[in-house]
Amino acid sequence: MNFVTSPLTKKVNNVFIHVRDLRQSAEWYSQLLGLPFCEEKVVSPVYNLPISSETGITLDDHTFDPGFQLQPSKHVLFNFYTNNIDDAYQSMQDKGIPIVRPIERFDDFAYFNIQDLDGNIIMICNG
Repeated sequence: MNFVTSPLTKKVNNVFIHVRDLRQSAEWYSQLLGLPFCEEKVVSPVYNLPISSETGITLDDHTFDPGFQLQPSKHVLFNFYTNNIDDAYQSMQDKGIPIVRPIERFDDFAYFNIQDLDGNIIMICNG
């Protein structure tokens, strides 16, 4: 297999997060990221979070896939970046978001893990 050339762009375009309740998850992720929440824009089966990044986030409730069974990831799916790990940690505590792994520090890198409404594990890190 030749890996020198590829028709794929060298970036992650979108992250899909599988959810049970689209409206509830859209509100939760909006609050987590400090985004405005407009309930009228939540239309099943997917909701794209209005983030300002090359990589998007789509919440997917699989309305049109009746055989789908959600199996939350117990491993980190992706991470959100923060400039201040201690402020981010305190913010998660203040919001009552389950922290499933406390801050771990390695030199100038630190991270902790949270759990979303569906049990998916998400990392918050500063590097």
